[in-house]
Amino acid sequence: MRAPYSRLSSGRRSAPAVAALIAALLLVAAACSDDDRDGQGSGAGGTTSAPATGGPGTTAGGSNGSGLPATGDLAKARVRLQQVGKLDSPVGMAVRRGDSGVYFIEQTGRVRAFYSGTMNPDPVLDISGQIKAGGEQGLLGIAFSPDGKFLYLDYTDTNGDTHVAEFAMRGDRPDPSSQRNVLTVQQPYANHNGGQLAFGPDKLLYIALGDGGSAGDPHHNGQSLGTLLGKILRIDPRPSGGRPYGIPKDNPFVGRAGARPEIWDFGLRNPWRFSFDPATKDLWIADVGQGDWEEIDHEPTGRGGRNYGWNRLEGRHHFEGAAPAGAVDPVLEYNHDGGACTVIGGSVYRGGAIPNLRGAYLYGDYCLGWVKAVQPGHFGDPRDLGINVPSLTSFGVDQDGELFALSGTGPVYKIVKG
Repeated sequence: MRAPYSRLSSGRRSAPAVAALIAALLLVAAACSDDDRDGQGSGAGGTTSAPATGGPGTTAGGSNGSGLPATGDLAKARVRLQQVGKLDSPVGMAVRRGDSGVYFIEQTGRVRAFYSGTMNPDPVLDISGQIKAGGEQGLLGIAFSPDGKFLYLDYTDTNGDTHVAEFAMRGDRPDPSSQRNVLTVQQPYANHNGGQLAFGPDKLLYIALGDGGSAGDPHHNGQSLGTLLGKILRIDPRPSGGRPYGIPKDNPFVGRAGARPEIWDFGLRNPWRFSFDPATKDLWIADVGQGDWEEIDHEPTGRGGRNYGWNRLEGRHHFEGAAPAGAVDPVLEYNHDGGACTVIGGSVYRGGAIPNLRGAYLYGDYCLGWVKAVQPGHFGDPRDLGINVPSLTSFGVDQDGELFALSGTGPVYKIVKG
């Protein structure tokens, strides 16, 4: 991650230990740089936030744009990690309607199922022969269609290009013979592949793509509407009009000359993980930074078409050229002091087992392994939850809204009440 999760490539500063982790583990993607362009470091792991009134869709009182109050007292939340399994480089998970299982993906190309507290030793699907795994490449994303009939995977092929593939479900297993390519995106470099897949509250598929890699976005993909790189896309993944997928008519750039109509948001470097709040339907994006700043973006439901600034901006800080007009600032950012390197986006907790955590958004850092939580409207006051996940690659949510955290070294943890 500076790894997949990572900054992975920087070409600039990279300690041998971090480089080794990255090569061994995979994906979070960013490119390491050691210059503080603004000279505004805020201390070890320093965090800055939007004004106290909160980011888009929030108010100072801690309620969100949908009028739903934060229901937990975050200061009183106590959690611990409960290991429930161990996999080969786990990087993502998903649940399926009408199915009690939790499905995990291994970067090496396998889909594994977890039922009743037990990890099935045999994969339910193995596409390892189709992919190139390692660094920021491999099997990177998983999602099930809202009706549970189809499985979608995001992976990089043996040439390093991104594919989103569909598999029909036969009982509780995807049918390998049904594989259908939905989308292919050529990748100019090996890093910054994004990979997150998720169906939104509108039942459409959202796809994260990084800026194409190298360091500093040399092709300026983040600010170009003529490429799918550096974007979050929004499509109907089922065939439509003789094409492998449909484009929603209300996508923000439909009909705009020179713009790809699949684009939902742009100006992103490597949005390795994003999620939707099941209560408010808001979108949370964790965008991996270049070498100085990690950022978290909060998007009120249905508010696509946003420019999050990269590569003109890294977080709220100038990176290359002038800030683009209308760029949307992150609601939270933190620097690399103390060894932090790559933000790993999580989810807003809406489960029932940890009442004081309800309504808080959880996120972590790949290199340091800490996990923090923040209540919308109080972005300047994140709380370290006191748990540590080595080589944290991803979070996930089960059918009950309970949270899992995945380690690139193998362990799968459930976050439980302390």
